[in-house]
Amino acid sequence: MALVRRVAAVIPLVGAVTTAAALTGAAFLTVAHAGCDEAGRFVKTGESIEFVGGCVNGADLPAAPTADNAENVDRFGGSKKP
Repeated sequence: MALVRRVAAVIPLVGAVTTAAALTGAAFLTVAHAGCDEAGRFVKTGESIEFVGGCVNGADLPAAPTADNAENVDRFGGSKKP
């Protein structure tokens, strides 16, 4: 009876460790096959830090809101409020 209790106590732990290992492996495979040749790096220029290189082009990103229309921007979605 004591052996059954020990096995029953260990099964959730084994399941959690197996799930964590599978998710970690999936994350590594996703990053390895992302198709980005240059990962990019952070460079300190003066008092600011810039991200140089990488797969994301600045032209692909949406423009930041200006000060005159910043109150009409939904902070979570980035689109204008109705």
